[in-house]
Amino acid sequence: MKIGKAWVAAAAAVATLGMLGLTGCSGGSDGSGADGATTLTMWHNSTTGPGKQYWADAAAAFHEENPDVTIKVTSIQNEDMDGKLQTAVNSGDMPDIFMARGGGKLADIVNAGKVKDLTKLIDPDVKKAFGDAPFSAFSVDGKVYGMPSAVLPGGFFYSKDLFAQAGVSSEPTTMDELEAAVTKLKAAGIEPIALGAKAAWPAAHWYYFFALRACGQDLIESLATKADFSDPCWLTAAENLQDFAGTEPFNKGFLTTSPQEGANSSAGLLANHKAAMELMGAWDVGVIASLTPDEKPLPDLGWFPFPEVDGGDGGAGAMMGGVDGYSCSADSPAACEKFLNFVSSKEWQEKYAVAFQTIPANQDATGAVTDPSLKPLMEAYTKAPYVALWLDTALGQNVGNALNTSVVEMLAGQGSPKKLVDTVTKAEARG
Repeated sequence: MKIGKAWVAAAAAVATLGMLGLTGCSGGSDGSGADGATTLTMWHNSTTGPGKQYWADAAAAFHEENPDVTIKVTSIQNEDMDGKLQTAVNSGDMPDIFMARGGGKLADIVNAGKVKDLTKLIDPDVKKAFGDAPFSAFSVDGKVYGMPSAVLPGGFFYSKDLFAQAGVSSEPTTMDELEAAVTKLKAAGIEPIALGAKAAWPAAHWYYFFALRACGQDLIESLATKADFSDPCWLTAAENLQDFAGTEPFNKGFLTTSPQEGANSSAGLLANHKAAMELMGAWDVGVIASLTPDEKPLPDLGWFPFPEVDGGDGGAGAMMGGVDGYSCSADSPAACEKFLNFVSSKEWQEKYAVAFQTIPANQDATGAVTDPSLKPLMEAYTKAPYVALWLDTALGQNVGNALNTSVVEMLAGQGSPKKLVDTVTKAEARG
């Protein structure tokens, strides 16, 4: 299946976004020894299972083809990655290769002078196989600063068995239908929706999707260049989320539940049939598989898009998501981009799709996607009128964190829809 979609609110033309408050030159070296050997450092967020093994295997295979290059691979917990990168930018001690989320988050690091321009360093065959769309999330002022690895639109992953057990006969397409499903699941003694709000961003995903339904495409697109939260739709989205949260759809203790670590995480609750649904990006399939009792894909896992919401200006079928990828630090040796081109080949993108149970960025490799729950997601992705970047990614580290924290505060009863919008507006004004 060929997939291609422009990612709106990407990092294009976002030079005016607030930086991390960081300046100065990178303190990295070329990594070359006196004997001509080169050592690269790499940070990624796969701490267990096939994903971690994938990067170890890729580094070993690259070394076999390039004996003078060694890649030291370091696994970092996903929730720690942004903070560690910010510290690295501060200190000037950047890894040669690092996981990049695109949007305003990447633009912040680009503006600090810490990222290599890859525009003319990407192999022509890779560009052709990927198409233009995935690179848009890693573009700043028309230049490409990251190599995509996976496209990760979001939606609901759910247990078909638990739906059947509760008498939920069809996938919800409207909020009324979703609330009806929640009611049936609760009546059957099943936790309706798993939410790992301890990390903030999974809770914020709910606001992102309500905003995607309430706000028009032009407002969503403008976030990366000129965010404006004065439109009433942002408040409407917060009010809609508050109303839905009032039905008590989330697992008990969701505020202290982690999203991806262990059987009691939100992904673990779904993996072990302790909750029926989770709103998450496409990477969830692989995370869930790693947390099932046999560490294999959940056989009854299904997927459906975020339901439509009455009265909003968002385009029907619009999706929210992200693009995972990797960047080279500004002072990294040429072996860095050579490695990124290496793992972007059809062979290694197919291996990536299998290891991470996800949708590869290389369109020639999508045949390796076999998980049944990803098939409808890919179909919805191809049909979507537009796909918006996660709002915190588009807005950058400072404003994005303010948004995420405000959503959790509201869900915890310590905030309100108005306070949420006011907080984000003030954060944007500060830059």
